[in-house]
Amino acid sequence: MPELPLAATFVEEYRRELVAGGTLLLSIVLAKAVDRTLAARDRRLTSALATGELSPETGTRLRLLRRLVFAAIIVIGVALALSEFAAIRRLTTGVLASSAVLGLVVGFAARQVLANAVAGVVLAITQPIRVGDLVTFEEQTGTVEDLRLNYTYMRLGDGRRLIVPNERLASSTLENHTIVDPRVHVEVSLWIPPYADAARALAVLADRPELEAVVAEVERDGIRLSVGAWAASPAERAGVEAELRAECLERLRTEGLSFVPAK
Repeated sequence: MPELPLAATFVEEYRRELVAGGTLLLSIVLAKAVDRTLAARDRRLTSALATGELSPETGTRLRLLRRLVFAAIIVIGVALALSEFAAIRRLTTGVLASSAVLGLVVGFAARQVLANAVAGVVLAITQPIRVGDLVTFEEQTGTVEDLRLNYTYMRLGDGRRLIVPNERLASSTLENHTIVDPRVHVEVSLWIPPYADAARALAVLADRPELEAVVAEVERDGIRLSVGAWAASPAERAGVEAELRAECLERLRTEGLSFVPAK
């Protein structure tokens, strides 16, 4: 029986700490549960984006909403937990009462984080880029995989991920290849000898209406031909480019228009 008064005394003495810890734990559990639910919906949204049932604009906004909900639950949980302590309440009141101190804290300690977060919200609303778009940023071309609160993830052609702070994306010029048309223009270059019949080579390469062939460059050592086609989506770009290059090389070789290796 003596353990009960002791336990009651412990609970009474550390009530604020226990309530604060319980509040923080509950907020983490709730945030995880909500995020797990939204993640399952996010997977369904990804499938809907791939099949065209959902627009890229809506998918991008819903992904950002998931991050905002998670961050809001954690912030509210931490604030409620800290509010259990009178000393912290007094400190918070003093800080909030002093706009100069608050301005210094925001300006120096959290400027970059807040700038990226605000830029992420602006990008999600204005939609200069969307999940699934093919984008060129600072001479790097890749597909937008995810637009998060602070960073945007791009998958480059060689499989690497380019992670760009949202503030840089919002304040820089970038090229969006698919913002109007989901199709992607694919272009391959091929060389023929300088003495070869360029007109005949163009006719051989552009034997279908969807193919475009032009003389792109004339050098002393050869003539560069450019052949263009359209891929239905950024995901098909690499495959279409590889097939087009192999097909064009085979046609030139069959017609005797390719370079003949020196013996």
